Amino acid sequence: MNRPLKMFLLTCLAMLAFAANSLLNRVALSDTDIDPASFTLIRLLAGAVFLWFIHAYRPSGERLKRKASVGGNWLSAVALFIYAAGFSFAYLSLTAATGALLLFAAVQITMMAVALSRGERLNAMQMLGFTLALTGLVILLLPGVSAPSWQGAVLMLVAGVAWGIYTLRGQGATDPLQTTTGNFVRAVPFALLCWFVWGAAEPDAIGVWYAVLSGGIASGVGYAIWYSVLPSLSAMIAATVQLSVPVLAAVGGVLLLSESVTLRLLVASMAILGGIAIVIGARKTQRQSPDVKSTKAD
Repeated sequence: MNRPLKMFLLTCLAMLAFAANSLLNRVALSDTDIDPASFTLIRLLAGAVFLWFIHAYRPSGERLKRKASVGGNWLSAVALFIYAAGFSFAYLSLTAATGALLLFAAVQITMMAVALSRGERLNAMQMLGFTLALTGLVILLLPGVSAPSWQGAVLMLVAGVAWGIYTLRGQGATDPLQTTTGNFVRAVPFALLCWFVWGAAEPDAIGVWYAVLSGGIASGVGYAIWYSVLPSLSAMIAATVQLSVPVLAAVGGVLLLSESVTLRLLVASMAILGGIAIVIGARKTQRQSPDVKSTKAD
């Protein structure tokens, strides 16, 4: 398998994991009695345990080699915790569509601001694609959405900024699995403190299983895959690709939660995915052209 195809497939897998994580959060907090603090703690703890096991016993050649050390750092761990906690608490007062719009708007603003500060610029085709993708996101999420509560809106915006920072910091990871494991392990104490203050003594059993799936599979494995492809993506492309997550989550809602298929969903999906394709394609053309100087920041 050639490298571009491998990066494309891994990116798609990471986005599917993020969408699955969104669906698990939505189902747990709406259909079970688990509280957001408990969900956050179990999610991060499950991710830490699952990733630690994979990291410590991953194969090296023909034999299993124990790798006891973990990477990551405390700043990334704090960003991970703020994202996970803000995401869960915000959905106590926000609809799914409103929360997704606020989250990804904050992610895009954060990542674009950092990218522009590093000297990265969009060419005309990239600007067209990015605008098309954003337009599709608005088409998908804005119509019929009531005004959110200011408490929930602030929490989701903070979660989006934290996720943008966490994503950008992952671009420098030399060992994605080791880095992600360390960040999850370091985030657990913050989630435990949060649970002591706001959590329930006996979380809902079904909600606990949703949180375990969210942390161990959708979050832990998904983030490890995402970290592995980030070094190959510019900040602008990484920001744009993530616009596909609300679309994938919406499709998952149709298939798994029996939500109806609408023309709005189809049009928005084509706009967002088409815009992403334009941004990535324009970036590839820009790199290959001898007359265009790359603007990607190192």
